[in-house]
Amino acid sequence: MTMVTASEPKGTGGALPHVRKEGAERQTRTIRLMRGLLDKNDRVAEDLRQTFSENGIACINLMSSPGSGKTSLLEQTIRMLDGRMRVAAVIEGNLETENDADRIRRRGVPAVQITTGVTCHLNGEMVRDALGHLDLGGIDILFIENVGNLICPADFDLGQTANVVLLSLTEGDDKQLKYPQIFRAADLVLFSKADLGLVIEEFNVERAAAAGSNGRRSRCDPLRLRKERRRYGRLDWLVGRNLRQDESAATGLM
Repeated sequence: MTMVTASEPKGTGGALPHVRKEGAERQTRTIRLMRGLLDKNDRVAEDLRQTFSENGIACINLMSSPGSGKTSLLEQTIRMLDGRMRVAAVIEGNLETENDADRIRRRGVPAVQITTGVTCHLNGEMVRDALGHLDLGGIDILFIENVGNLICPADFDLGQTANVVLLSLTEGDDKQLKYPQIFRAADLVLFSKADLGLVIEEFNVERAAAAGSNGRRSRCDPLRLRKERRRYGRLDWLVGRNLRQDESAATGLM
């Protein structure tokens, strides 16, 4: 149930005039919306989940702030997965441009770009439409790179198998406390731009890991996106677990 509170001048009969006289007394009434605003998206997400299951596809919803390194992470993961699985396809979400999708295509992996205009997240209908441009029979892993945002993407189920959230060291080690919902939804948290740890002394890895684990068992791996060419910890999470959900959240550095 969603609670919406609206205020109106007394004596207007419920109408909200375009012009209100200065000093007019106001009263408050509560409107109860019995039907969840996300019901429609949830139904589409369940259909997507069934589609992924029928085709043996693990779907990863990748979320973070803008510029945290989502596309770079995908580029490196695609390189590492080559030959071990029927690699991947990628759905890219951005307000404008196909820049990120073009980067993925240059890796030889099919990518579908969703441009959302002013919408700050992907939803189930967008993903469902994008699937029409992919050969689902040849995919083991589908990565969805969500729009860069730490708020709205956490609210919209995309039928994913697991959520991965990136946190850049440049964002501070208390981001999980400021934006808890998206980190609570995470199955894997990766700290990106860890190479900067030598110069960003105020970022405390242990404190950030504790905040991001939400009281569940966490894992910290010393992974750096640019300098380390072997990131077997993350790869094992993808391949070894076969992207199955479990009760723990993993936390690592890249």
